[in-house]
Amino acid sequence: MPKKSSQRQPSDFKILIGPSKLTKYERARIIGARALQLSYGAPSFVAREGLYNVTEIAKRELQAKALPISIRRQLPDGTYQDIPIQYLL
Repeated sequence: MPKKSSQRQPSDFKILIGPSKLTKYERARIIGARALQLSYGAPSFVAREGLYNVTEIAKRELQAKALPISIRRQLPDGTYQDIPIQYLL
């Protein structure tokens, strides 16, 4: 018996918590965390093209939607939603 895929299709995904765009605080957190990973030697998801500043590389990865990162938005009552950043850009 084949298993059902747990991945949602883009057409049925709804953002239930928070704004429909990435906030400036979430953007700063993603860029900072990714820059730290790059500074420790993590491979880049985009071509570096002569860039040596890890912050600029992280920004370029975010703009290219190349990062496999999800944002967890949580309400005070404990409910949360994990949103892939592709839906927030």
